[in-house]
Amino acid sequence: MPDPGGGTVLLNRLSERLVSVRERWGIPSFFSRGSIDGSLWESLEEMLITGDVGVDMTERIIGSLRSRISRRSSDRDILKMFSSVLCEMVSEVEGTGQPIRFLSAPTVVLLVGVNGSGKTTTAAKLSWKIGQEGRKAVLAAADTFRAGAVEQLTIWGDRAGVRVVAHAPGGDPGAVVFDAIRAVEAGGHDCLIVDTAGRLHNRSNLMEEMSKIARIIEKNCEGWQRETFLVIDAVSGQNGLRQVEAFGKTVPISGLIVTKYDHTAKGGVILSAGHQLGVPVRYVGIGEAMEDLVLFRPEEFVDALLESNDREA
Repeated sequence: MPDPGGGTVLLNRLSERLVSVRERWGIPSFFSRGSIDGSLWESLEEMLITGDVGVDMTERIIGSLRSRISRRSSDRDILKMFSSVLCEMVSEVEGTGQPIRFLSAPTVVLLVGVNGSGKTTTAAKLSWKIGQEGRKAVLAAADTFRAGAVEQLTIWGDRAGVRVVAHAPGGDPGAVVFDAIRAVEAGGHDCLIVDTAGRLHNRSNLMEEMSKIARIIEKNCEGWQRETFLVIDAVSGQNGLRQVEAFGKTVPISGLIVTKYDHTAKGGVILSAGHQLGVPVRYVGIGEAMEDLVLFRPEEFVDALLESNDREA
């Protein structure tokens, strides 16, 4: 089924949410300076790096753009080429913008990430999104360590109209996941979404707890589709990416969810996250409402970022 937030409506919402990023970058006016020279490339490099795109991706973007334009290129031509370069590079990572996969068996989605990345609200929004597509989800409150986490997910689950499987705070996260798997099977549900405790890569006990949850899923979800989404906070930018690179060494990551995009004035991290971590950006959070977790569609995202719908043919 189509994404309920797709098309023109999504583009309008993206454009509204990306105002701060767009104003900081000022790309359309940036290319209207009238000359293509060394200062243009230096300024573009500075803008992209300070906008949190990252050094490697910045160099790739500029290199590709320089190879396409000439001194006869108009402002409009350059903007179209820049838009195309961004779309192409973000889309290079296979699976970018792909929705959760559903087959005949249920799907289990494990959400992992550092503290404060927005996993709990993302879990509820994802369950709501699945419901809008005509499927039934169950939420597992496996973040039993953070004070108020179980209550928070329960409240959000009620808003989404989704069942939440939870134990008392401080309990065994693995037991919560096991019971949630059984609830999915007994209720004929389509999807289990597991909210886990935030953890840093240097906390070996918490990383081992995550591995234990992954093993429980592997043992008890034979034949299920499995997804592990790393939830990263757009506000933390490149620093956040460096923190979470170790997650992929503990569990196989199938996609990224970039949250709090409406809270940052930089925003470039979404252009480099997939390449830097080697996995595709699948969803992006652009606000607090349930419908503000959307599929990451590179062309629509770049159009909203540049306030343009032109790309190089």
